[in-house]
Amino acid sequence: MNATIWGMTPSTPTGKEATQAAGQAQTGSIEIRVGRHGEQLDAQRIKSRTVSPVGRNTHEPRLDLAGKHVHFVGIGGCGMSGLARIVRRDGAICSGSDLASSAAIDSLLEEDFHVQLDQSAETVPDPCDLLVISAAIHEDHPEALEARRRDISVIKYAALLGQLMSGRTGVAVAGTHGKSTTTSLLGHVLILCGIDPSIIVGATCPQIGGGWRCGESDVLVAEACEFDRSFHNFLPRHAVILNVEEDHLDVYNSINEIVESFAEFARLLPGDGTLLIQHELPHRLAITAGLDCEVQTIGFAPQADWCVQVTDGAGSTVPSTDFAAAIPPAEGAHRSGFMPVNLYYRDELVTEWCNPMAGEHMAYNAAAAAVMAHRLGASWPKIAEAIATFRGLDRRMELLGQRLVSQPHDKGGLVTIVDDYGHHPTEIDTTLRALRRCYDPKRLVCVFQPHQHSRTRFLMEQFAASFSQADLVIVPHIYFVRDSEQERHAVRAADLVDRLRTRGKQAMHLYPFDAIVEQLELIAQDGDLIVTMGAGDVWRIGRAFLNNSN
Repeated sequence: MNATIWGMTPSTPTGKEATQAAGQAQTGSIEIRVGRHGEQLDAQRIKSRTVSPVGRNTHEPRLDLAGKHVHFVGIGGCGMSGLARIVRRDGAICSGSDLASSAAIDSLLEEDFHVQLDQSAETVPDPCDLLVISAAIHEDHPEALEARRRDISVIKYAALLGQLMSGRTGVAVAGTHGKSTTTSLLGHVLILCGIDPSIIVGATCPQIGGGWRCGESDVLVAEACEFDRSFHNFLPRHAVILNVEEDHLDVYNSINEIVESFAEFARLLPGDGTLLIQHELPHRLAITAGLDCEVQTIGFAPQADWCVQVTDGAGSTVPSTDFAAAIPPAEGAHRSGFMPVNLYYRDELVTEWCNPMAGEHMAYNAAAAAVMAHRLGASWPKIAEAIATFRGLDRRMELLGQRLVSQPHDKGGLVTIVDDYGHHPTEIDTTLRALRRCYDPKRLVCVFQPHQHSRTRFLMEQFAASFSQADLVIVPHIYFVRDSEQERHAVRAADLVDRLRTRGKQAMHLYPFDAIVEQLELIAQDGDLIVTMGAGDVWRIGRAFLNNSN
């Protein structure tokens, strides 16, 4: 059989064609996988065996990789490193490659993974049964080309993760915002409730062991990303759609295409599955129309099946009907980020907890995790206890520390430094509002690194409007990733600065990072909150500024 790039095939047969292909393409232990609706999936099954998983249809076999040699291209990524560990736990012989050393690579080496810091044809091992690549790897990557030359099957990360859900109770957490936090929190709750899940998340959460966990139960919880339509490869029994907005417009042409993509993801759920979706979502009915699975809604609106209420600590409800809406006042416990939350199911209070993460959006994420944890067998009292102990994950409103500064007038003072991954206008607006309410700073200084030139260009006006809570915005160069050189020259960081100034916002464009750290040394004053924000490497600025105090 010729080598196949799973997830890269230009034309994919469907219906009868896919069924016929499945019957014709068996060679040895490899066969094409046909999905629930007759479509050919973006992955193949290697030496499958039938199991009887809890909560899944027994006719769906669990992927058997025992004894297979699996090579991961870009193994240092959060998701890829976790996937490699789960695959090795399932009996595969794993290796990997990456371009640079990192803490994740060091951890893999300590666990006796064979990792090479090179990506060329020579780094594809012999023997190799399967090459795993991320969505960012193109067909002309040296290792993918070598695999094709040697008739080694190639599979995208999301396709392999989706296949691992087969024969397990798969839980997929999707949405434009909040996926990593909700996935991590759900995993944390399940662990403390004794359910012992396996977890794959695209961020680092120390309480679950990083961005991954290999549990002993059949539950597999995974973050489901819409970029490159990756989540269409999943085979979940349960799913969450937290929200849907315009993003990844380098992949999608319009919000309508994005909505249809989420609808296609929802259609992957089986008849005995469940979908939890944001009640206030304008496109909710377009996504859920015609689904066979049970659908329930969650949100702040009283009409939602699951209604989230954030109180002021004295029992008064903070009203909201929007993802980025009002945040409770920074008073009492709220200053340290703790927020009393009530969760109702059709007007009946089922549980309450003190949310450890600032912002109403975080209360919503926690509520979605709580509902899904209960759906998987956790009790409400234990869920509430577990949420209260969650310490968050890296780069999500992460408190880096505090340090002394000389301003004003050389009298000295204390500033606080926070780092956040937000890179979409809604995330910026929501996070800055939450941080202002939580810390109540004298000034909020935001160092924002735009992520992708295409995203910056497509959402320029939304970005310009998203910094209303900041007193000063510093913008370094746009983080270049996935875009073409033509796109790179179509927009500049200075364009965003110009838009911000037009709106009356104090803003400046500075580079390199060292110059921004020097500027912060000059302008930082007592009571400032300095927030580094973006999906690139802007976190280096906050840590460098913090370390300067030493």
